[in-house]
Amino acid sequence: MIFLTYEFVVFSLLTILAYYLIPSEWIRKLSLIGASCAFLVLYGGLGSLYVVLALLVLTYAAGRLETRAVLLAAIAVCVAALAYFKYDRFLLSSVGLDPAQVQPLFGPATFVPLGISFFAFEFIHYLIDRRRGERPVIRFIDFLCFGLFWPTMVAGPIKRYEQFLPALERGVAGPRIEDLARGLARVSVGLVKKWAADNLTGWILAFEPQYSTSPLTMRWIFLAVLSTRILLDFSGYSDMAIGFARMLGIQVPENFNWPYLARSPSAFWRRWHISLSSWIRDYVYISLGGNRLGTVRRIGNGLAAMSLCGLWHGPDWHFAAWGVYHGIGLASSTAVERGWRHYSPAPGKGIATVANLLSWSGTMLFVCVGWLLFFYPLGRAVEMAGQLFRP
Repeated sequence: MIFLTYEFVVFSLLTILAYYLIPSEWIRKLSLIGASCAFLVLYGGLGSLYVVLALLVLTYAAGRLETRAVLLAAIAVCVAALAYFKYDRFLLSSVGLDPAQVQPLFGPATFVPLGISFFAFEFIHYLIDRRRGERPVIRFIDFLCFGLFWPTMVAGPIKRYEQFLPALERGVAGPRIEDLARGLARVSVGLVKKWAADNLTGWILAFEPQYSTSPLTMRWIFLAVLSTRILLDFSGYSDMAIGFARMLGIQVPENFNWPYLARSPSAFWRRWHISLSSWIRDYVYISLGGNRLGTVRRIGNGLAAMSLCGLWHGPDWHFAAWGVYHGIGLASSTAVERGWRHYSPAPGKGIATVANLLSWSGTMLFVCVGWLLFFYPLGRAVEMAGQLFRP
């Protein structure tokens, strides 16, 4: 993790110190852009910088135009860049081709640009919003700050320009000591979470070979530890990114809101990786038709959107299976919730408490078993899930 390296400690100290010492808003923006470019080169190499800058310039130029065809072409380029750099080998192997022996038109991707998943989604969101009639970003320097913001580059949250630009103006107008203190506290929380996650990872790796031969109780304890580790790891990264942004006086959206308190899969996704789930909803699910075209189409749109959500985490079928698993859960829980509201009488307090407890328990069982699909290859995950329900 980049945030835990000694090089990053030096980078962040110098960057934040310079940011506070600069008296001019304009120069403060330039320093933010320069630091972000340095971050890209330091941790992703010059190739990452070239790819991201090319996509950024293309996105900005297309956004300044009113031409529908240009906007669609720019979206296609961003999607193609993401597919080529991150998913080329996965796509080739999925159609039965050996990536090592296939030479695509431009040759196989030799590296994955740092943060390409976040860059692509942020640029695509901007282009789709422009296509829907939203106002463009006028000043190129503002778009550079949005596109190259180093705190969210590798761990999110996924930003939206209409939220980020006002926050940027407030931040560069004069970061305050209060921002520094709040940001530092948030980074500290993230570091503690990451430290705990790393320690749990050690236990998981040590216990996993013994999983099949261990008592049933230990298998469930393993699942609970794995689920805790994933939450601490993901939310710890987000806490640090949000904290570093706040230290610069810039507030970015929250990404986790106590997801393990959710009482339904839909509530879970309103609390888990919020910037990603809302992006998938707004720019994939709704773009496919959402729930406007009947029940069958709604379910199909949900499964497609959640499959993409799964693959966004990594180029492997077990991620896609995890997304489909949650898509089925979302469709099923929505039907149950609608039926419950329609046919059930107003429950008393005691019944409501029991119903809430059962809903929470069922949701946590569904979510935690699903983490096996996320964490392990598909065959191994299915095997481990089955062993939770037999001695």
